[in-house]
Amino acid sequence: MKSIRVALAAAAAGVALTACANPIEAGAAAIVGNERIAAKDLNAEVKQYEQALTAARLDATALQVPLSQFVLYRMTNESVYRQLAAKHGVQVNESEIDAALKDPGQQQSPEINLLAKGVPPGDARDYLRGELSIRKIVDKLGGPQNQQALDALRKDFEAVKVTYSPRYGKVNTQPTQENPSMFLDTGRFGKLTPTQQPQAQQPQG
Repeated sequence: MKSIRVALAAAAAGVALTACANPIEAGAAAIVGNERIAAKDLNAEVKQYEQALTAARLDATALQVPLSQFVLYRMTNESVYRQLAAKHGVQVNESEIDAALKDPGQQQSPEINLLAKGVPPGDARDYLRGELSIRKIVDKLGGPQNQQALDALRKDFEAVKVTYSPRYGKVNTQPTQENPSMFLDTGRFGKLTPTQQPQAQQPQG
């Protein structure tokens, strides 16, 4: 079986999501700004992702976190991308998405690049639309080499409040090298041991 090293940062610019401790409504996996991620939708996404990993002959244990957590984190990021694109009036055309679908990043193929981010093939276009939107926002604000632009984007991310259902664990708002996981405790899925913590890195491609 092949293995993949996953990217767990929140956005291409290296910004982190802010998690809140507010109560969450029944049946929701997370509340992201003005959007709701239903638990049933998360379960469907996890199933698709697991099937995609199997089809690509990838070992799911390489993620080193429960699939539900990993996919939920991606869905949360994608929701934030979508909301920030609307705020900034940024649009991505289909030809730009077509080009992004061919980009392998630092993986061996475009498919593996997306799977490393928690994205099954069926969700590739929507996810890439959001990811490309963030790049356009950075450019609009002054470019990826402009610290003020990155700071502005960080503030935008922090303004989108995120509340996770406690069933998926307590969010790690201050990851360290020793504990880079996005969740401190995996709740009903069991605790992670020190050797099971994921490698955190900036998304590539």
